[in-house]
Amino acid sequence: MREIELKFQVPAQARAAVDAAVAGEAKPPRVRLQAAYFDTADRALARAGLALRVRREGRRLVQTLKGLEGDGLTRAEHNVNLTAGSAADEADPSLHAGTPVGQRLLAVLRESSPLLMTFRTDIRRRTRAVRTRHGTVEIAFDDGAIAAGSEQVAVCELEIELLSGSPLAVLAAARTWVRRHGLWLDTRTKAERGDMLSRGQQVAPPRKAAGVSLDKDADMDDVLRRVVLSCLEQVSVNASQVGSGEYSDEHVHQLRVGLRRLRTAWRLFGLDEPSPLIDDAATRCFRALGASRDNAVVAGFIAEELCQAMAAVGLRWDLPGVQPDQGAAPVEIVRAFDTQALMLSLFEWTQGLGTVASPAQKLLEKDLARDHKKVAAGLADFTALDHLARHQLRKRAKRLRYGLEFLAPLLDGANVRRTLKALKKTLDELGRYMDLSIAIDACKPQADDATTRFAIGWLAARREALIAQIPALAAPLKKNRPVRKP
Repeated sequence: MREIELKFQVPAQARAAVDAAVAGEAKPPRVRLQAAYFDTADRALARAGLALRVRREGRRLVQTLKGLEGDGLTRAEHNVNLTAGSAADEADPSLHAGTPVGQRLLAVLRESSPLLMTFRTDIRRRTRAVRTRHGTVEIAFDDGAIAAGSEQVAVCELEIELLSGSPLAVLAAARTWVRRHGLWLDTRTKAERGDMLSRGQQVAPPRKAAGVSLDKDADMDDVLRRVVLSCLEQVSVNASQVGSGEYSDEHVHQLRVGLRRLRTAWRLFGLDEPSPLIDDAATRCFRALGASRDNAVVAGFIAEELCQAMAAVGLRWDLPGVQPDQGAAPVEIVRAFDTQALMLSLFEWTQGLGTVASPAQKLLEKDLARDHKKVAAGLADFTALDHLARHQLRKRAKRLRYGLEFLAPLLDGANVRRTLKALKKTLDELGRYMDLSIAIDACKPQADDATTRFAIGWLAARREALIAQIPALAAPLKKNRPVRKP
């Protein structure tokens, strides 16, 4: 069985309205769902993307195994009704034998320790079915808690699950509920949140870009879909954590990286013309989050290197007043309808990919070869470029890196690996150049202060030294040709 659903967090101020909207005129009663979740001591199931639970649903006792699939929308699911005398705090993995997800579970357990009960959930759920033009979905409002030992975290969320029809029915319903009630997408399941709680972890680690798994003979439609899904995963996972209100600067950074990878894919595959709305929305979100990123850069310089240098000459500089305007907070940007609509559009787009004509592989390789040549030339001439040209060079280098990462399984592996290694060093140094420039610009409004002038001079000297070193980065890139000569 395949479960197709999305889950959304409900803000406190919308809780009563969402519950009333789900109840409707029929006002179906709430059902109490009490579940025990199981894993091994070394978290083998969580690491494999599996969740095993025994749940009391009214008078029924049901054991359920779920396994993540690759599109962020679908999970494999197998349910077994237990007898009345079964224990609610024990699970029997053999009950799922003979199913694909059950075979995954048994394979994991063969290599790991015995199962343990790791956390519990106690939820009151109200549901109703809703028809859309794409099919019928179940809307479920969950209110309750997840508990692990003495620790507890509240649950207040809306799940939208496909009952019949197309997955687009879930996305159509989601748009309506998000717009009306200010909900935000959360890819973290109860199993994932419970796993973190059981380990005393409040915040999930930032999700970095993962390699795209491709067969050598994959057609371009499949390549494009897998690339976009890879970007969507990075965006949605980091956005979920930022939307929760508990996140780090790195979550924001990796969210922006995911958006930048998406924009690169959109342009590489020529989708900015047939699908401009997604590209525009991704660009707006990326730029809105940029102020937060710039603020973190300035704070990092001042808190670390610059403060140490100033202390060495007997100077002290207070951080307030030096940081650039932060604009909207990242949590507000992520929860905004435009960002939520962007992620729903991406899920929708990956479900209807067949309507888009993908370019031939040789055209993509030609674009990457051109970027490779221009990046190497730009690095060699770096000292003669103005600031805008240097910024454009960095953007081109990022585009080359992401493009090579997307298509790496289809290209010359050794040359791609060597080129990506050289690009990583290049982008680290170009990023350092931009960070120094951002910090200098942030200081300029207070340049009439002697202490600030010292800071600007120190930062500028570091930047000039770096500028002189960057042309040497061209040689390692020129040594390798990651794609065929166009």
